[in-house]
Amino acid sequence: MNPNSQSTMHHNLPNGPIDYCQICASRELEQIINLGHQPPCDSLLTPEQLKQSENIYPLNLVRCGGCGLVQIDYVVPPEILFHPDYPYRSGITATLASNLQGTGEHLAAKYNLGPGSLAVDIGSNDGTLLKGFRNKGLNVLGVEATNISRIANQDGIETLQAFFSETIAEKIVGKYGQASVVTAANMFAHVPNLGQLLRGVTRLLVDGGTFVTESHYLLDLLETAQYDSIYQEHLKYYALKPLQRLFDDFGFTVVDVDRIPNYGGSIRVYATKGKGLPVSDGLTDLLREEERAGVYDAARYDAFRETVLQSKLDLQALLLKLRREGRPAPGIGCPGRSSTLLNYCNIDPDLMPYIAEQSSSLKLGLYLPGKHIPIVDEQRLFDEQPDYAVMLSWHYAEPIIAKLRERGLRSKIIMPLPRVHVIED
Repeated sequence: MNPNSQSTMHHNLPNGPIDYCQICASRELEQIINLGHQPPCDSLLTPEQLKQSENIYPLNLVRCGGCGLVQIDYVVPPEILFHPDYPYRSGITATLASNLQGTGEHLAAKYNLGPGSLAVDIGSNDGTLLKGFRNKGLNVLGVEATNISRIANQDGIETLQAFFSETIAEKIVGKYGQASVVTAANMFAHVPNLGQLLRGVTRLLVDGGTFVTESHYLLDLLETAQYDSIYQEHLKYYALKPLQRLFDDFGFTVVDVDRIPNYGGSIRVYATKGKGLPVSDGLTDLLREEERAGVYDAARYDAFRETVLQSKLDLQALLLKLRREGRPAPGIGCPGRSSTLLNYCNIDPDLMPYIAEQSSSLKLGLYLPGKHIPIVDEQRLFDEQPDYAVMLSWHYAEPIIAKLRERGLRSKIIMPLPRVHVIED
C-alpha cells in the first residue's frame, strides 16, 4: 500500500468520538468496558483550579472485530492531554530510568551502532532513554512537546520542543542527516495522527533502519486486569497482529519483539524500513501465545470485565471499612493510571486523605483531577505512619516497598491490582 494514498487517511484521527477502528477503519467495534466520563489523568489541579469546572471525556474501551485492535472511542485533543506543564518525568523512578537507559544501550549493541550514528527519540520526555545511546557514543536528538524538554536540554540531551510530524522530520534530516534508529517509548499508543508520524519516521530513517516502539501490552493488561492503564492518553492497546497490519501499511516489517516489564508489562516492537523481511522465532512464538491466551476472542474480554468489576467492589469495600474504623488509607505514588483507578472506584479524600509522592516529583502541591485528592511529599507517610496505605504505583511495588521499609514505614500496604490484597510486612 502506498503510504501517501487516500486509503491511509483513517490513521489520522479527528478529535471527539470515533466509530471506526483506528487501524483498519472497520466499524465492527464491540464494547469491552465503560469506565465512565473521566478527566485527563495528567491534568492535575492547582488549589485555585479546584473552584473551577473540569473537562471530562468518555472513557470507553472497545475491540475491533476486523483486525483485533483494542482502543478507546474518543479522541481528546493532544494539546489538552500533553499541555506545556505536563507533570510526568521518566527519570525520577529509578526502576523505569534504568530500564529506559538500558533500552538505548541494548539497541546500540543489537544494531552495532556507535559514533557517527544518529538516534532520535520521539516523545523523549527528560531524555532518559537517549542517555543509553549517548553512553555508547551515538549522536542523539529528542523530540518532546512539553516543557519537560527544558530539563533534557539542561542535562545535555539536545531536544526539540515540538509534536513530531513530517515537517519536523524534514528539518531534522536537513540539519543532522537520517537516523539509524528511531525510538518511541510509551507514546506510540498516544498518537492520534499515526499516519503523519509514520510518514515522518519513514523520511527520518535510513533504508534498513529500525523504528523501535514500546507500548503497554494488551496481553499483560488482560492477565493482570490493568483497567487503571486505560486513560485518554492511551488511544490504543496493542497486540501483535494489529501492529503488523499497521506497519505493513507504511512500508515496514515487524521483524522482532520483546516482552518487557515497563509500566506493568509492555511490548517492544522492532519495525524495519522495508517490506517482506525475515522475522524472528520469538515473534512467531508470541503470536501463538496471543492466540492461546484468547487475545482475539470475545470471551476473553467478558472475563476481563467481570474481573475489573470485582476488583473495584473489593477495593471500595476495604476502604469503606477502614474509614468507618477511623483509619482512612492514603495513597502511595501518583502515576497517571491512579486517576483512572480512583475516579472509576469513586475514591475521594474521605477515603484517601492524600497521595504521597517522592520529593522530586513535579506533582507536589497539586490535586488529582476529578477526585481532588491532594498530592503531598511522602515524608508525611513516615511522620504519620498510617495503619494502611494504598500502593497506586502497584506495577513497581516491589522496589518501592523495599525502599519505604528501609526508611522505616510500618504501614500495611493495600495492593489494588491484579487483585485486592494486603501486604503486612
